[in-house]
Amino acid sequence: MPQPPVPRTRAAPVYAIASGKGGVGKTWLSTMLATAFGRAGQRALLVDCDLGLANVDVQLGVRPVADVHSVVRGFLELDAAVTPVMGGPGRNGGFDLIAGHSGSGALGAVKLEEVARIANGLLRLTPHYDKVILDLAAGIDPNVLRFARAADRLVLVTTEEPTALTDAYAMVKLLRLQGAQVVPWVIVNMAENRVKGRKVFDQFALACNEYLGFKPKFAGVITRDPRVPDSIRAQTPLPIRHPQSQAYEDVIRIVEVLSAN
Repeated sequence: MPQPPVPRTRAAPVYAIASGKGGVGKTWLSTMLATAFGRAGQRALLVDCDLGLANVDVQLGVRPVADVHSVVRGFLELDAAVTPVMGGPGRNGGFDLIAGHSGSGALGAVKLEEVARIANGLLRLTPHYDKVILDLAAGIDPNVLRFARAADRLVLVTTEEPTALTDAYAMVKLLRLQGAQVVPWVIVNMAENRVKGRKVFDQFALACNEYLGFKPKFAGVITRDPRVPDSIRAQTPLPIRHPQSQAYEDVIRIVEVLSAN
């Protein structure tokens, strides 16, 4: 079992990466944020919180020795399910991963009490890291909302597609109806260019301000890059397979924004 990193003086901020709609690149972005934080010298932990259709480990091309399934079934504590990626924290771009249970759907109907137990276990791990990233499942299932409420910061990933914007809005609306005064950071993915991506954010922010009474925060735009699907197919992180990719440069800018706020 890998040893946990030395504790910090205070807990790491927890980022919940959400989308509402599937297919917007949320899981890919979660892995890129963990990589970029790692490359910036920060100790990062990435947690696959898609309990029904987990796939972070597949995208990264790693084979975890344990996963969240073992934790839910009571075989392991959460800290024993950690798998180092690219050498783990402290290496060039390395980070820790707590994988989901890929492809089984075995945890799709896990009870909210179990989700709460996992969320509380994650909070106990935060003093060992600089950043903790939760890759949430798509949709607005109660388990997804529970993980979102457990985070310090909600990062919404959307695209210019109307369905993606509508579902992202629905997620924020539900969280606020439940009493969570969340003000999400928004990332527009797969944009044609930065100008058009910013216009998509402005459209989303206008709806939030008019109907929910708040303005979301702009984290940045990731432009469409053919190197991204190539790296996903190769199960190799983008900056390793394509060091000069525009999309990864966009991710670095987003990391700088999130780190400064």
